[in-house]
Amino acid sequence: MLRRALPLLLVACASLLAACGGSDDAPPQVTFTVAGQTRTTGPTQWCDIKVTGCSGDPAAEVHLGVAPGVTVDVAVPEPVSTAPWQVVFSYRTADGQQVDGRSPVFAANARKDYSLVLPAPTDQLITAQVQQYGIPTADPDTGQGEFPIRGSWVLVTDA
Repeated sequence: MLRRALPLLLVACASLLAACGGSDDAPPQVTFTVAGQTRTTGPTQWCDIKVTGCSGDPAAEVHLGVAPGVTVDVAVPEPVSTAPWQVVFSYRTADGQQVDGRSPVFAANARKDYSLVLPAPTDQLITAQVQQYGIPTADPDTGQGEFPIRGSWVLVTDA
């Protein structure tokens, strides 16, 4: 009985990993759009689904001019949206204070886009980063859940 169930279990696990963006052939591309200008880029960090083998490409970050108060539209492809993801960002207020923020974490398959709007029209975006989560793990010492970042796509503003 176990011999017959094992192949089915392996197929089910493989399907689950594929559904979570498990393909490591070509890292997915993310698109940032600002005032009609679009830049598509690969990840600056990309890991296997278990986040055990990673590679980095700092040159993959994209640069766009973003005027204060302008919306940044982010579009992610299916390989990113099939796992939880979010946008983290930094901006400077009118009085020069740097503030870090983040979008909600979007559940797997919940959405493929996000519009980043800063709190005040005078706020100046510095950087925005799409982060895709890998498979959650537990810290062996504390038992606390850890949510590793599998992939990261970066926009740096030219402001």
